Amino acid sequence: MATVVLIGTMDTKGEEYAWIADRVRAHGAHTVTVDVGVFSDHPADVTAAAVARTGDADLTALRESGDRGAAMTAMAAGAASVVLALYAEDRLDGVLAVGGSGGSSVASRAMRALPVGVPKLLVSTMASGDVSPYVGESDVTLMHSVVDVAGINSVSGQVFGNAAAAIAAMAAAQEARRTAPAAERRPLVGVSMFGLTTPAADEARAELTGLGYEPLVFHATGAGGRALEKLARDGRLAGVLDLTTTELADDLVGGVLSAGPHRLEAAGERGIPQVVSVGALDMVNFGPRETVPAGFDDRSFLVHNPTVTLMRTTPEENAELGRRIGTKLSRARGPVAVVLPLRGVSGIDKEDGPFRDAAADAELFAALHDALTGTPAEIIEVDRHINDPGFGREAARQLHRLITSGR
Repeated sequence: MATVVLIGTMDTKGEEYAWIADRVRAHGAHTVTVDVGVFSDHPADVTAAAVARTGDADLTALRESGDRGAAMTAMAAGAASVVLALYAEDRLDGVLAVGGSGGSSVASRAMRALPVGVPKLLVSTMASGDVSPYVGESDVTLMHSVVDVAGINSVSGQVFGNAAAAIAAMAAAQEARRTAPAAERRPLVGVSMFGLTTPAADEARAELTGLGYEPLVFHATGAGGRALEKLARDGRLAGVLDLTTTELADDLVGGVLSAGPHRLEAAGERGIPQVVSVGALDMVNFGPRETVPAGFDDRSFLVHNPTVTLMRTTPEENAELGRRIGTKLSRARGPVAVVLPLRGVSGIDKEDGPFRDAAADAELFAALHDALTGTPAEIIEVDRHINDPGFGREAARQLHRLITSGR
């Protein structure tokens, strides 16, 4: 039977969790309850005291501190460690939680710690607003509770009942996959893509497929880059073809599609072979034209569509991007190759294109060369535009070379 882990603040939601646990079991799944309530003495399978200890904290001390934020942070860390241990022991096929902002924050931290693909369902009062803090780069499924999590009534009973049925079904499917005979699977490779690097990514994807890999394409919009980093950090990828590193430009300049300061680090930390290029580093992304900060009024813009405005990066910004990329790659524990498209880095950085700036590109390339001099990383210059036929294929073949040379 599949096992569903229920994470909740049993001190305030004990009645609701008892009801939900009965419904999950009625659908044929086992349950493991994990109590994250700071003031709870509920007889859960994993008690609040045990969760606190797992998070390197003492429950009594958390209660006495009077610092709710610190207490919830400690319980979130403990819950994440608990679910990872249960998953490693094959005692977790799905996770369900219900709660308000505090309970959702704790439970979602634990859910995000699990690998992509493990069923995660969060029923929350917060699910109709900005859900990025709860989902992050993971595959947490959110369901709006509609009413507050305060007893079982005609509305909450329907919503929670649907959630119990959904997680039981998802967990059963996960359990079937977990216990099935191991099938031969193609190695997974992450590929980063943007609308303005699509031809290169499509060509690379086709080449990688032909070489026996399963390419996973990530849209470099912030969330996509973070998802790529998570899969690499989780050890799910055999290699990374980071054709499109544009999110780093948004992180540097203040655009809306940043993946954060740790983009382009996970593969290196895990020793995963990676081929990196400079796709769409000619641009910073903003929303509608009227939302661009006034301090950029003198810059070059292109209204890509009514909701996306692109701003050309300067030579100085490109030089700094080259230094940042080179510094990150110089620390990589695995093989690295950088493939540079000498004739342009995006669909609008081409001959007669609106963002064509050979001097800015040259600063980017030169800074990369300087940062990687004396390191094991290879730099391969290709006398093509990034979207020219052959560039994506060459990058894919370079990644295949790095992966196979280490076998």
